[in-house]
Amino acid sequence: MKSLKQKVYSHHTKALDMIQQWKKEGKKIVFTNGCFDIIHVGHVLYLESARSLGDILIVGINSDISVRKLKGLSRPINDELSRSYVLASLASVDAAIIFEEDDPLNVIKSICPDVLVKGGDWKPDQIIGGDFVTSQGGEVHSLPFVDGYSTTSIENKIKNS
Repeated sequence: MKSLKQKVYSHHTKALDMIQQWKKEGKKIVFTNGCFDIIHVGHVLYLESARSLGDILIVGINSDISVRKLKGLSRPINDELSRSYVLASLASVDAAIIFEEDDPLNVIKSICPDVLVKGGDWKPDQIIGGDFVTSQGGEVHSLPFVDGYSTTSIENKIKNS
């Protein structure tokens, strides 16, 4: 079994050798991405569902700078390396890749996953990189949320207690 250090990549180009090996082995590669600031049961169930769509699950993680642009100066609560290690420790996750850009399009083009997945707030035709993945013969899925779980609601609960 790979150590956590071997499952976390600071840039997508550092993961390409491993990804190419998985592809040579005929593995179906699934990719998803997000901030994953405070991991909760909704994330875990989502990632398990994403993994069920293929053999290998790669998670793109917004860098700290990227999270601040998306969520505001109070975020992230956990730094990018901590978030990456927590995600990589999950049985459903085979690799965690930190990306600096505002969106994961460069990572998606580099990896060329067989399946691209996002959460239920994204319609399949709105998922960044979806057009690219389908043009390469891949699939795009929007998975339903697990009601009652969100990082924002956890953050608000902490602030109000």
